[in-house]
Amino acid sequence: MKRIAIIGAGAIAPAHIKGYLEFPEECKIVALCDIYPEKAEKLAKQFDLNVDIYDDYQKIVDRTDIDLVSVCTPPYTHAETAIDLLNAKKHVLVEKPMASSLEECDAMNAAAQKNGMILSVVAQNRFLTPMMKLKHVLDSKLMGPIVHTQVDSYWWRGHCYYDLWWRGTWEKEGGGCTLNHAVHHIDIFQWMNGMPSEITAVMSNASHDNAEVEDISIAIGRYDNGSLVQITSSVIHHGEEQQLIFQGKNARVSVPWKLKASKSKQNGFPEEDLDLEEKLQQVYEEQPELQFEGHAGQIHDVLQAVQGKKTVLVDGIQGRQTLEFITAIYQAASLGKTVKLPLNEDSPFYTRDGVLKYATHFYEKKNVIENFKDEAITTGGKYE
Repeated sequence: MKRIAIIGAGAIAPAHIKGYLEFPEECKIVALCDIYPEKAEKLAKQFDLNVDIYDDYQKIVDRTDIDLVSVCTPPYTHAETAIDLLNAKKHVLVEKPMASSLEECDAMNAAAQKNGMILSVVAQNRFLTPMMKLKHVLDSKLMGPIVHTQVDSYWWRGHCYYDLWWRGTWEKEGGGCTLNHAVHHIDIFQWMNGMPSEITAVMSNASHDNAEVEDISIAIGRYDNGSLVQITSSVIHHGEEQQLIFQGKNARVSVPWKLKASKSKQNGFPEEDLDLEEKLQQVYEEQPELQFEGHAGQIHDVLQAVQGKKTVLVDGIQGRQTLEFITAIYQAASLGKTVKLPLNEDSPFYTRDGVLKYATHFYEKKNVIENFKDEAITTGGKYE
């Protein structure tokens, strides 16, 4: 029976609590922590948890009976918190984004390796049946080489969204929609198709003059084989349509699921390739439905890894790679130059200080509130 603690009792914490409660024979939540302990107490009461409540995460670090900790705090706290926990021989599941800089990611991964502990980064959308089915189709290579991908990470957030005390600044949130919303889709994309060799990007703040950060960005990635990807990250799109479209040499597939295959007529014009469509549909359908999805799916994956039954699907290396992609977008958009990948210590955006110095600051953060009365959140489309 693994003993669990959760640090941070904000809007995403209930997803972790519900996830752990799916596995009562494998784990037990024993502690909640938040700088506003009344929030932790409210969650404990809501979920009928018999737990210890703390207002300082160091008290969880100091406990020797805790095996795994979910870190659900604002992004700028992730690195210090996770490193302290890893050094105290605790496994860590940290919410996205992994950290505020690549330097912090590298320090977190070094701590995990040094202590022999598991560090997993939340990427709950990988653990959705439509995503696993799409990954299975791409891995079959029936589509031929990928020549173009379209990633639409469309969200909508009102002006007051950035009034929350830690949002809307480069220092505390680490970025805008590209980092904190499109991270889901960028993670899935790089997991499915790998990292491009260069990034060109632009970004803007079109609707939130109470935030330093962007509310829309458009990036183009280029691969050495000539394949292109275009990624739109936004919190200004009504309807919040979200999709990934992969165009292969032989066929097109997407999530939400849509399939089309073409072959050439003698004059070069297209005609349907029904045989290939049938094969691709069969591959899609043979991938089974997931028993656990979203946060529960990832928590199950981490629990299995902690018990030594498998390797974790989303480790700190994967988390760092996703942040590298996003950092390249910020560097390209802020400096107006195409960025070559991979990024290392030579990048002006490698450290948090570098991000604060060079990232485009659109507006001054005007309002600061401690908490919203309504903490209900949405976590994206169902991809169906």
